[in-house]
Amino acid sequence: QVQLVESGGGLVQPGGSLRLSCAASTNIFRFNAMDWYRQAPGKQRELVAIITKGGSTNYADSVKGRFTISRDNAKDTVWLQMNSLKPEDTAVYYCHAAMPLRGDYWGQGTQVTVSS
Repeated sequence: QVQLVESGGGLVQPGGSLRLSCAASTNIFRFNAMDWYRQAPGKQRELVAIITKGGSTNYADSVKGRFTISRDNAKDTVWLQMNSLKPEDTAVYYCHAAMPLRGDYWGQGTQVTVSS
């Protein structure tokens, strides 16, 4: 059973930074891509950032220039570096990955709260 385990969430002041990590229980080359979603209270889950097997990245407009997604294939881990955080970034952040012919996998989520 493939597992994705997130960590790194917490409470941070506006303008601060956090680094989320997503550790996979399998070789991440098995996934076509890995990404981060977030869901704020009362809102739909939205895609924040994606990184493909080849290392290409893409970001939601709301986080471009502030968030950076990266991966370490040797550690089977993906990170989301979040800088210049705003209150509207407050949400539960989820790691997600899709494996060909096997389906989608989700982490349990990690809470990020941006507040003074």
